[in-house]
Amino acid sequence: MDKIPGATNRDSIIILIHCPDKKGLVSAVTRFVAHNNGNILEIDQHVDKLSKTFFMRVEWDLDEFLIPDDDIEKEFTEQIAAPFDMNCQLFFTRDKPRMAIFVSRYGHCLHDMLARYDSGEWYVEIPLIVSNHPDMRQVADRFGIDFHEFRITKENKLEIEAAQKELLASYQIDVMVLARYMQILSDDFVKEYHGRIINIHHSFLPAFPGARPYHSAFQRGVKVIGATSHYVTADLDDGPIIEQDVIHVNHRHSVEDLARKGRDLEKVVLARAIWHHLQRRTLIFENRTIVFQ
Repeated sequence: MDKIPGATNRDSIIILIHCPDKKGLVSAVTRFVAHNNGNILEIDQHVDKLSKTFFMRVEWDLDEFLIPDDDIEKEFTEQIAAPFDMNCQLFFTRDKPRMAIFVSRYGHCLHDMLARYDSGEWYVEIPLIVSNHPDMRQVADRFGIDFHEFRITKENKLEIEAAQKELLASYQIDVMVLARYMQILSDDFVKEYHGRIINIHHSFLPAFPGARPYHSAFQRGVKVIGATSHYVTADLDDGPIIEQDVIHVNHRHSVEDLARKGRDLEKVVLARAIWHHLQRRTLIFENRTIVFQ
């Protein structure tokens, strides 16, 4: 799938940076770009005053940049990153990420994602859908995406995860999205894909956990319902948050109304989180996420 007209320049580079805050950081980075005939397309920075940490996202055009692509990371590290004790992530925007979707029986997020994918809204490849149920196979077939079903039990969980890891490697997957995948991933699985697994859940957690959160919320007479998308960590539903939103409800709304509104919100919040990740606007620091706008 190609990008839609007017999307972000594909012949550019993005660097995400965090390091101890000190004078001259912005100047050093921008001088490096200007000295090598680069044109900055976008720059955003933030200083966390409590931790005294500097964060930056910078993107520049590579059309007339003097340093060959293969040498940029080495030169930036030697000239800028090492002297300033920077942690850096470097991305060429022409490289199309490869995404796998994990889903169970709830298809609302999957359908929304595939619609955005099919329209070219996202610069991404989705070659693989993984599920623990057969329900979404026809959806995958409709979009020409490979579908792999794994029947998971307590006894075969680790064996299945090993097979899933092999599958992800064979498809060269960069990022996974749990689109209402009703399985808990093992700690080892999560650690191996740190910062590359995105999840969506209702924002009632931990106030309304369990399989029937909307029933519990209805009984408490909630006035807002929400959704949260976050990176998955070993601590269940406690990973760095990427995107959140809420909508107001009232006493006239039934349990079914809450669930319907919640599904609508989950689709939008997950789509925003995926967009931020694909645009390389997210930077994980400790258990928080810096999301550059």
